[in-house]
Amino acid sequence: MAGQSNAAAVIIKRKKVVKGDGHHGGAWKVAYADFVTAMMAFFMLMWLLNATTEKQRKGLADYFNPTIPINRISGGGDGAFGGDSVFSEQTYTQSGTGASQDRATRDRKARGQNPPAKPDRCNETSDAQLKEFEKALLARSGESMTMERAMRHVVTRVSDEGLIVDLFDIEGSPLFAPDGITPEPVLNQILPVVAEVFALAANKVAVQGHVRAYPITLRRNPAWGLSIDRADVVRRGLVADGLAPQRMRRVAGLADTQPVAANPMAIRNNRIEIILLRRDR
Repeated sequence: MAGQSNAAAVIIKRKKVVKGDGHHGGAWKVAYADFVTAMMAFFMLMWLLNATTEKQRKGLADYFNPTIPINRISGGGDGAFGGDSVFSEQTYTQSGTGASQDRATRDRKARGQNPPAKPDRCNETSDAQLKEFEKALLARSGESMTMERAMRHVVTRVSDEGLIVDLFDIEGSPLFAPDGITPEPVLNQILPVVAEVFALAANKVAVQGHVRAYPITLRRNPAWGLSIDRADVVRRGLVADGLAPQRMRRVAGLADTQPVAANPMAIRNNRIEIILLRRDR
């Protein structure tokens, strides 16, 4: 059959469908995110190594590497190991030194195999600790105007013997009645402060009395008796203000043998030394 000249051409389009090929571009993002996270962690580690001390780095290492307590006596289990627990009396290991129960059984008592550590008590007497007591004492001068005036009589120093608190007379403001042992109000304001600060420690305390020199024309020199009596008055005042009596190591009167002023008869030589002794004194 002859074709028609005016018929439209037939166009066949073939569409190629590819199956199984998913969306491109997601996997590399996950890999890149992991890479960035790893680099951030790396630079954080480098920064920590550079910004911390050896002691801090050791602390960080111990945090990420916890140790497991091992007991030489108890195996830590009720079964095959044959032990009760890694902890004795619910608190201390059986090789420890403590005891947490008042009536612990023989099997539950701490064995005490480890030597007891020396407690960090407040009567340690390094220079740094004595300085802390010194600062605590001098800080009281700012509490009030009255206390500030009273603390003008106080000078402190750290020596080989311990912390020395020097209470001295000021012209027109003595600590005791002239040539007597009756304490003036200013001394009664200072002693409670000294007793309160010394109560923070457990060290022994010494009190030494000093007086100015008297003219040699006197028939009887009162320096020795006066210095001893004043030192004892201060001792009794400290005890009355709360210092334990058993902490008193010595009370002494040194008369005018150790003047601090160039003029032996100067009023500045009238003073009381209250000493927080070092432990070996």
